[in-house]
Amino acid sequence: MTTNDTLQLATFAGGCFWCMVKPFDELPGIVSVVSGYTGGHTENPTYEEVGSETTGHREAVQIVYDPELFPYERLLEIYWQLIDPTDDGGQFMDRGHSYAPAIFVQNEEQRKQAELSKERLKASKRFKAPIMTPILPAAPFYPAEAEHQQYYLTHPLDYKLYQKGSGRDDFTALHWNSREDKKRLRGRLTELQYEVTQNKGAETAYQNAYWDHFEEGLYTDVISGDPLFSSAAKFDSGTGWPSFTVPVEEGMIRREADYSGGQVRTVLRSRLSGAYLGYLTFDGPEPAKQHYHIYSAALHFIPKAELEARGLGRYVRL
Repeated sequence: MTTNDTLQLATFAGGCFWCMVKPFDELPGIVSVVSGYTGGHTENPTYEEVGSETTGHREAVQIVYDPELFPYERLLEIYWQLIDPTDDGGQFMDRGHSYAPAIFVQNEEQRKQAELSKERLKASKRFKAPIMTPILPAAPFYPAEAEHQQYYLTHPLDYKLYQKGSGRDDFTALHWNSREDKKRLRGRLTELQYEVTQNKGAETAYQNAYWDHFEEGLYTDVISGDPLFSSAAKFDSGTGWPSFTVPVEEGMIRREADYSGGQVRTVLRSRLSGAYLGYLTFDGPEPAKQHYHIYSAALHFIPKAELEARGLGRYVRL
C-alpha cells in the first residue's frame, strides 16, 4: 500500500506505543509516526477499551516513510532493537494481548523482508528463547487520542521515567551491546576507530585522515555507513580536525550534554549506531558560526564518483 507514488506505510506493535515513536521520529525519509490501535475486531476503539483486553487490538505505531530515503529493512532493524521478541504475552512491565508485539505487513514485499529479517535474528542466536513475534497482514489502523501522540515530546519527564522504569533501556543494553557485539566491532575497526567511536577518545590534530581532505564526496558513519556530512559543508577551521557547517541529515545526528573534564560540551553521536563523532561548537563561519568538530576516525569517505554505485546517488546534488 502506498500513500502516493513514493511514500509507504509500515505498522509495528511493540508494547506501549509511547516508547515506539521516538526511535523512528525525524529520521530521514520518515514523514510521520502515529500512535494507534490495530488488529482487533472493533471500530474506533478508545485507549480504555483496548486496555480492557476485549477488543483484540494491539497498541501500535503507523509510519509513513519514503523507502528511497529510509528503506523498510532499516525500519525492521530498529524495530527488533525496541522489543523483546521472545515475549508474546506483552512487553516488559506491560502485560496482555494489547501490548504484544507484531509486525503488520502492507504487501507481499514487506512480508518477505519481515520474514527474512526475523530469520536473520533467529540465526544470530542473540536470544536463547524462541522468537515469538508474529508477522501479520495489515488491518485497519485507528489513531489513538491526541494525548497519546508524540508523548516523548509532550510529556518528556514522564516519558523518560516510564522508558527507564519499564525495563526497555536495560534490556536493549543487555542484548544489543553485548560482549560479542563489542568483539565483532573491534574486529571491524582499527584500534583508534574503536577508541574514538566507543570510548569518546580523541585523535591528534593535523595527524588524521580528513583534516585537510577536500575532495568532493560524502562522509559516512564508519560503523553503519549512514550519510553524515557532505564535502560541500566542510571548511578549514584551523583546528586540525574535520569541520563542517551542517550535517547532510539533521535527524542522523544526536546531541547530548557532556560534563566530563570540568567543562560543558555538546557531544555529537551518530543516531543509529551510537558512535561518538565529536562535539558542537560555535566558532565556525558566519552567519550561524555553528561548527561540527568531527574526528576522522569516526568517518568513512566516499568519493562523488562512487555515490551512485553505493546507492547514494541522491546526495550527488550536494
